[in-house]
Amino acid sequence: MEPDFKDILLFKTNIQTADDKILIAKVMEKHKIEQWTVDQQDVDCVLRIVSPILKLDEVIQLVSKNGYQCEELT
Repeated sequence: MEPDFKDILLFKTNIQTADDKILIAKVMEKHKIEQWTVDQQDVDCVLRIVSPILKLDEVIQLVSKNGYQCEELT
């Protein structure tokens, strides 16, 4: 089943390296966020999360707390 578009959250980040992605993977796993990707080839290092539960500000706080920039991609 395809995700509902309202459940897809997009963020501009500075998750640029393989080490950055490994650290964020551990954070996502710890918080049971299973559907996520980071496009490190994109200039905005887009973090994409699919979740019917999470809110934008929750993700921004979670990523920022771990030392990365994170803002809603508009």
